Amino acid sequence: IQKPAQNGGPATGAAPAMGEEGTEYRGLPGGAGAGAAPAPSPASLSIVPLIFIIFYEVSGGPFGIEDSVGAAGPLLAIAGFLALPVIWSVPEALITAELGTMFPENSGYVVWVASALGPYWGFQQGWMKWLSGVIDNALYPVLFLDYLKSGVPALGGGAPRTGAVLGLTALLTLLNYRGLTVVGWAAISLGVFSLLPFLVMGFISIPKLRPARWLEVDLHNVDWNLYLNTLFWNLNYWDSISTLSGEIRNPAKTLPKALFYAVIFVVVGYLYPLLTGTGAVPLDREQWTDGYFADIAKLLGGAWLMWWMQAAAAMSNMGMFVAEMSSDSYQLLGMAERGMLPAFFATRSRYGTPLVGILFSASGVLLLSTMSFQEIVAAENFLYCFGMLLEFLSFVLLRVRRPDAPRPYRVPLGTAGCVAMLVPATALIVAVLALSTLKVALVSLGAVAVGLVLQPVLKFVEKKRWLRFSVNSDLPGIDVNHQPAAPDEPLIV
Repeated sequence: IQKPAQNGGPATGAAPAMGEEGTEYRGLPGGAGAGAAPAPSPASLSIVPLIFIIFYEVSGGPFGIEDSVGAAGPLLAIAGFLALPVIWSVPEALITAELGTMFPENSGYVVWVASALGPYWGFQQGWMKWLSGVIDNALYPVLFLDYLKSGVPALGGGAPRTGAVLGLTALLTLLNYRGLTVVGWAAISLGVFSLLPFLVMGFISIPKLRPARWLEVDLHNVDWNLYLNTLFWNLNYWDSISTLSGEIRNPAKTLPKALFYAVIFVVVGYLYPLLTGTGAVPLDREQWTDGYFADIAKLLGGAWLMWWMQAAAAMSNMGMFVAEMSSDSYQLLGMAERGMLPAFFATRSRYGTPLVGILFSASGVLLLSTMSFQEIVAAENFLYCFGMLLEFLSFVLLRVRRPDAPRPYRVPLGTAGCVAMLVPATALIVAVLALSTLKVALVSLGAVAVGLVLQPVLKFVEKKRWLRFSVNSDLPGIDVNHQPAAPDEPLIV
């Protein structure tokens, strides 16, 4: 694989696997920016750290799934975490594998949409995804403190809680500043520590398991809005890893494999604790809110397991924070390298990290960290849904308009099969949007409107030369109207 030198390109790829074509990143047929292939530069992410970063971008463990039981009972919660990965997670992961290897650069889903629909809509995708990512990241200090406040009541509010949010944000921002290698291995360590107490709790619960409890359901008492939002929030963001594509070693092979293993990892990581908690403890749906797994641990194993669970929750939230901030900040860097944001967003620290992007993302987290858990989940899901609709449309359009473009990994379905794969996922998006409260809808639509205006404003600023914008000349150009090249026509680097 060759990729832009400024993006930390991947090294030479191996032979294509199932559904693969050529493995050299040469851009789309007829794209602008032709020239000699840039010299590759070292990329920092290998497959094991990448799996754990994806795990933390999507899940981070079962902390936060408790509301699914509180909203709908055990049977629907278990069924949801079995069905939704098929309806949503697998299609999103497959799209990410195809388009992320087709465009192995840090603008990720932004360049997917820009290539299919034009730079204006590419910018809208970047704005909505970045904003939903920052909103998502604001959730982790909230969850972190919710899990600790039962042991440290002072963290429940006031100055101690505010100080804890500020201190945690500063510490984890520094971790991102130090580089993706640090983030990747931190994710591995935090992941192992965070999941171990659930493994222990599962073994302890075996004598107390009552399988009949898994079948409890009351269809007349279901909070569908909370139920769907909880499932959706815990099973989305598979595409976030695309904004780190420029930092992955040999993305043509590494990214699809990492996504495959991560899907299995995430689904098992939800179902195992859910079966343990609902099967070993009599049902009290009012108790099933965020943080309840620590109470279950105490009931099953005692105070020592509860403390371990609370520490694991804290560590898990740290992992999710650093993974999400990495994706958000590298996305801003990638957009700057595409000329969509001022050039200072492309500034890298001496560790190779996007300095300005990290600072902007951290500032957004601090501004939004006063929101409640349910408000954060609903607001981010609403924005995320709009972004995913653009992503689905772009995926299909690129299949239709660019069938001959090099795809190191190709979803093993034809265009009609891909459309059929996306029908249930699109229906889920419609359901999530329809069940949103008026307040969440108005705030989210207002945020979308800001993006619609912000892109022309930035173009005006560029025209007036008030800020410097530049396009990385090593990146292949975007030409949305060009017809696919003939099979024997050379592709442009």
